[in-house]
Amino acid sequence: MEYEQASAEDTTQPAAEYSQPETEGAEAAQEEVTKELSREEQMQASLKEQEDKYLRLLAEYDNFRKRSQRERETAWNTAKAETAAAFLPVYDNLSRALVQETVDEAYAKGVQMTMTQLKGILERLGIEEIPALGATFNPELHNAVMHVEDETLGTNVVAEVFETGFQSGGKVIRFAMVKVAN
Repeated sequence: MEYEQASAEDTTQPAAEYSQPETEGAEAAQEEVTKELSREEQMQASLKEQEDKYLRLLAEYDNFRKRSQRERETAWNTAKAETAAAFLPVYDNLSRALVQETVDEAYAKGVQMTMTQLKGILERLGIEEIPALGATFNPELHNAVMHVEDETLGTNVVAEVFETGFQSGGKVIRFAMVKVAN
């Protein structure tokens, strides 16, 4: 009986010994798989982070490009408006010269040609006159320096233009100086 007990114990022991390495191997394999998954997750996270950095950099560059374009356009429009404003006194003097009576027709024709050329240059630059005479008074375009009671004109109608106004792209370079009927 003792022999039977010992043999029964012997059979149990080796079985436990054989099953233990299988468990250890499975655990090691599981741990290896876990490490692989962990590395893969880390690589995926790193890839996602790099992709996010790339997209942010791309968006920053696009915003920079658009901002630079707007700044160039603004600088160009500002320079154009300031240059045109410097020539407006010449325009005013030519306008005054055109309404003066003169005996010399060649002189009058020369002044008219100079005025036509100046108007053409302003037009090519995108600078246009602000319509005023007979138009409804608009404080965003006109500067009223006088008021007159005139029943032939309606209320708030420009009766006379003292100085022509100019605008470029909706931006006023110089307001039209006008007389308004009440």
